[in-house]
Amino acid sequence: MHFKIRNIKLYLWLLPIIIPVMDSKAQQFEDARSYITYKTQNTIEIDGVASEISWKKAPWTEYFTDIEGVVKPAYDTRIKMLWDEDFLYFYAEMEEPHVWGTLKNRDTVIFYNNDFEIFIDPDGDTHNYYELEVNALNTVWDLFIVKPYREPAPIVDNWDIKGLKSAVDIKGTLNDPEDIDDSWSVEIAIPWGALVEANVHNKLPVNEYWRINFSRVNWDYQLDQKNTYSRKKNEKGEYFPEYNWVWSPQGVINMHEPELWGYVYFSPKTVGKTDFFQIPDSERVKWYLYDLYRTQKAYYSEYGTWILTTEDLLKKNPLEESWPEPELEFHKTGWNISIKIPETNKTYVLTQDGDFKSLP
Repeated sequence: MHFKIRNIKLYLWLLPIIIPVMDSKAQQFEDARSYITYKTQNTIEIDGVASEISWKKAPWTEYFTDIEGVVKPAYDTRIKMLWDEDFLYFYAEMEEPHVWGTLKNRDTVIFYNNDFEIFIDPDGDTHNYYELEVNALNTVWDLFIVKPYREPAPIVDNWDIKGLKSAVDIKGTLNDPEDIDDSWSVEIAIPWGALVEANVHNKLPVNEYWRINFSRVNWDYQLDQKNTYSRKKNEKGEYFPEYNWVWSPQGVINMHEPELWGYVYFSPKTVGKTDFFQIPDSERVKWYLYDLYRTQKAYYSEYGTWILTTEDLLKKNPLEESWPEPELEFHKTGWNISIKIPETNKTYVLTQDGDFKSLP
């Protein structure tokens, strides 16, 4: 079954059963992608074209892959990022022989059209993150998500990014089935004022990294009697499932597993210069903690009770590295899983609702 957990109104009923348990956690960490975003050289005009010298010097990401990391997408997608003191910039380029869009109202369910999506978790705790979707008509859906959909919590659908800028450029003709298009591109500027609110120190993340991922939804289409595009249906009148193409593979068909997103490092250097970033080894411990979290959730979903001891938890999910043994602790409001890192003397804690904390 294909699950695409996005809108709490549509998918809340799925929460008790969608507790994916990933295989090969070590390999998943190795497959996580990273990107260095540099500071701009010049003013960026948001027109969908990315013609400025800063964009020309900015590196491309890898081409997108299928969300599960297995199948090569039918059409190529890649992005660039930049930043300055005012905005975080994105430019996405998407190969597409038929560029179409029908949704024109802000905050409608944009992924019912082909779209481009941005997911941002500033402090990497999987809570209080952002989702932004844009279709070929430059219609926007922006959400502030308190917790991933696996943990019931409010979805702030009426929240809007103040000062957001976006533009679309189409190499072809929009909504014209009579010709073959080349591609469409999206250029976006998100004000830092909206983003740093969810960061731990409310400042620009220079010399830091955030957890970010990008998704592209693509649908098989059909034409109605007026030669208008729409999502394709089968003989029973059911929509064919969408394609989900992403920058950093999720391993499951669910973008709302923020612990699986990629890593974006904010370099203090100007674009055109070279910097270096490697995902810290300490992140492996976080990935392992979240794997233990998913093991607990899956066990509860099946048996209606929690795994009660560290020993039993490790039987289900043994250590793969020479890390200190985790500790499973129960208290009045639930349970925590923690690991103390000897090198830094910090303790990583994951709460029952999946919130990550680093304690001194």
